Amino acid sequence: MKQYILSLDQGTTSTRAIIFDKNSQIIASAAREFPQIYPQPGWVEHSPKDIMGTVVAVTGEALVRAGISASDIAAMGVTNQRETTFVWDKKTGKPVCNAIVWQCRRTAEYCEYLKTAGLSQTIYQKTGLVPDAYFSATKIKWILDNVEGARTLADAGRLAFGTADTFILWQLSRGKIFATDYTNASRTMLFNIHTLKWDEELLSLFDIPADMLPEVKPSGHNYGCTDESFFGSPIAVCGVAGDQQSALFGQLCLDEGDVKNTYGTGCFLLMNTGDKAVKSSNGLITTLAASFGGKPQYVLEGSVFVGGAVVQWLRDELKILTSAEESEKEALKVKNSGGVYVVPAFTGLGAPYWDSDARGAILGITRGTNRSHIIRAALEGIAYEVYDLVEAMQKDSGIKITRLAVDGGASKNNFLMQFQADILNCSAVRPKIPETTALGAAYLAGLTAGFWKNLNELKKNAAVDRVFTPYMSEKTRGELLNGWQKAVRHTRGS
Repeated sequence: MKQYILSLDQGTTSTRAIIFDKNSQIIASAAREFPQIYPQPGWVEHSPKDIMGTVVAVTGEALVRAGISASDIAAMGVTNQRETTFVWDKKTGKPVCNAIVWQCRRTAEYCEYLKTAGLSQTIYQKTGLVPDAYFSATKIKWILDNVEGARTLADAGRLAFGTADTFILWQLSRGKIFATDYTNASRTMLFNIHTLKWDEELLSLFDIPADMLPEVKPSGHNYGCTDESFFGSPIAVCGVAGDQQSALFGQLCLDEGDVKNTYGTGCFLLMNTGDKAVKSSNGLITTLAASFGGKPQYVLEGSVFVGGAVVQWLRDELKILTSAEESEKEALKVKNSGGVYVVPAFTGLGAPYWDSDARGAILGITRGTNRSHIIRAALEGIAYEVYDLVEAMQKDSGIKITRLAVDGGASKNNFLMQFQADILNCSAVRPKIPETTALGAAYLAGLTAGFWKNLNELKKNAAVDRVFTPYMSEKTRGELLNGWQKAVRHTRGS
């Protein structure tokens, strides 16, 4: 009897494997970070070899820690950093260059050209996305135009493109699986979210050959099996979803109006809008939700480029923290931020601003400012960014948000979660298993493989860790938000 589900969560800074049992409990997990590569200011890359090394290592380690073998796994789910662009040779399986990460701004100038050329509306109507360097299409074009020999190989039908999920499945299946799911496809700026097909007009616009693109399937689907040479026995891959849609599914936000925010490297706020593709007038994007069977649902999404990564910056670059966990204790050493604001626009501002020229700033420093003020202000900056997204989402949807499901690494920070509830004036609900991104992929795989019978079985397993309720006065909230809006204007040069 196969008693477990394996979830592989390939993120922006680390890769994690988690093994779940029938009660949705974690049996074992393993994680490894990998290097971030910064060739130029604003450019971010990953080594595909580094990523595959972590994928194989953490999967093997999790199996060992659980005391089981691959033959005990009923199915595997894969969830991944979205938009990050891999291009490789179909014959050799070797990448033509490093993966270009979703955070990378190298194609920002070309995206400005698309806007001035009047193509924003065409792109948005088809894809639900705004022209931005964030998405995959301009990254693929950049590789074909700038990597020596890439265009020639592409024209000869030799090159394959994929987001992290596609690249991993190709490698783990020794080239037998060349596929992605609706959620990842919907983030490329090449996929029509209404027809659920790659869009020929957009492929022509970006000069990308159609045969580079993977087959697109539902998130819950039997994609095929990993090659037995990796883990001793083949493992069926029955779920694939981009990390944020996977987290939405893991939070069981499956009804219209349900909202979750993931505090990872970036912050990602998603609202399930059911079978309606809601158009945004406030800088949000419309994209597809993870689902199994039938037509997928839609979501409204707001993205913050730098969320939890600001804490890594405090630790690794400023070296005023020894660990991310220390940030909560330091923030509570002071009554407030002392008028300090940290706007972590390291690679520009995402929704609702979409300003690629904005840059990070620390404002309001006085002679009395100390490291605790800066650390607290950095954490508060994350919550303010989420506030901006919630405001935009409420305007677009016409729905007042009174409950925010939270997850991701930084959601473990009680100070941040309380401040988030206060500044939003709504409850923030943290589940007992904060790794909902991995859980969503596990749910999709398990439901598809028949490991779990239905959603009701999953809902019985769901448990809340803590509910944070707001208690900040309206006056204080207003003053803090005015200060934040002023700080954002400074980072945008106005």
